Amino acid sequence: MGGLISYSGISTKIRAMERWRISDAQFSQMAALESVPEAVRFLMKFPPYEEIFKGLEEKDLHRGMIEQQLNLTQYRDFAKLYKFANRKQRSFLGLYFMHYEIDILKTCLRNIVGNREQQQDLSLFNDFFNRHSKVDLERLAACRSIPEFIENMKESPYYGVLSALLAKGQATLPACETAMDMFYFKGMWKAKDKYLSGKERRVIESCFGTRMDMLNLQWIYRCKKYYKLSAGDIYAVIIPVSFHLTKADIRAMAEAESSEKVYGLIRSTWYGRLDEVKEGEEQGLNALSRELVDRIYQMTGRREPYSIAALNSYLYFKEREIERIITTIEQIRYGVATT
Repeated sequence: MGGLISYSGISTKIRAMERWRISDAQFSQMAALESVPEAVRFLMKFPPYEEIFKGLEEKDLHRGMIEQQLNLTQYRDFAKLYKFANRKQRSFLGLYFMHYEIDILKTCLRNIVGNREQQQDLSLFNDFFNRHSKVDLERLAACRSIPEFIENMKESPYYGVLSALLAKGQATLPACETAMDMFYFKGMWKAKDKYLSGKERRVIESCFGTRMDMLNLQWIYRCKKYYKLSAGDIYAVIIPVSFHLTKADIRAMAEAESSEKVYGLIRSTWYGRLDEVKEGEEQGLNALSRELVDRIYQMTGRREPYSIAALNSYLYFKEREIERIITTIEQIRYGVATT
């Protein structure tokens, strides 16, 4: 009863926002279109996307601008839910927000490393980030080196892990990205015990625990296949938290002779009991990861609609929808057949 009362308002808001989620059939319709402007006009049938694409001219519809506008819809949805949230729910949303923040920070870092001018107009996000973040987007976008970037992160929660890399002379792009990802996942994992209890804690354990396990499986596989890293180097780049994977599982995979051996070892883990886990290459592992995580977020959202699961599931599938829109539009742009 407590959950029903606590979540009645925000759950109603979520259901209203879910009405405009793009269905599989509608994605198929969009994929059959012949040009990017047609795809954008199709998206504008949905109010969340009409708001952000209205007024854009055809010449503006390059990938950078489209991604920027789509990301803006995520932030707007987050802001709407934050407005309806109570104190407990806002604590969770504040932690979830780090995911958006890190994505923007990674974009700034990649532009620095590639010696590119900031392609995204981050001023569009200033109002949103000023409310929820301690980073100065415009200042970071103007940085021209990683040390300068880190120096301008002093007021942020990421400064500690990034400055430690800088002090060791290890502040490369991959190292900085990995450090921020680890900071996020470890923070979410610890916070669930502080802010949540009972069913809600188990929801986050299931969702984020599975995501961490699957990310570690993919990273170990890639380290073996593409970079031939030693076990010690692999331990340094994976998330030091696991859910269904045991320390023995991770050690065996990190010490495996090849990526093929890694995939074989996956079948001996908890995940090996799933029908989808079969011998295959990286594409099979990526598809398995996506399918499994999608299923868990969907299941928890349906089973516990008056809990943190509703927020967690909505935000995850909004992000998945944005990813799918970007992929579909790029396939249309380059004339790639969709399946």
